[in-house]
Amino acid sequence: MHHSRLCAVLIDCKTDDADAAAAFWAAALGWPVDLRHPSSRGNYRMLETPADEPIVEIQKVEHESRVHLDIETDDIEAEVARLARLGAREVQRIKTWVVMQAPSGQRFCVVRVQRPGFPRNANGWD
Repeated sequence: MHHSRLCAVLIDCKTDDADAAAAFWAAALGWPVDLRHPSSRGNYRMLETPADEPIVEIQKVEHESRVHLDIETDDIEAEVARLARLGAREVQRIKTWVVMQAPSGQRFCVVRVQRPGFPRNANGWD
């Protein structure tokens, strides 16, 4: 058995200024930018979200601006296989995560556990 749950909402911004993009989304969503967070580096800026809510991350990208979801899991291979059985397809493997595409075209990522309290509020899959 493995577990998975919604982990993060990533706001992909085609911009030259990740800080300005993060400032906008921080003001829009009411959560400050957390520059002390270890993931706030390079092309990434984290917002200070409550621990029991999904992560919100601003990502500077070269492709078109969009929003994508991350699903966190304690077994990436099992979760990728489960999602493939549902009709998703693997697009790319990057470092420790897998980019997938839903049958309806949206891309999302399967990532290792990111948030505290896992597997609380996670689904169990056989």
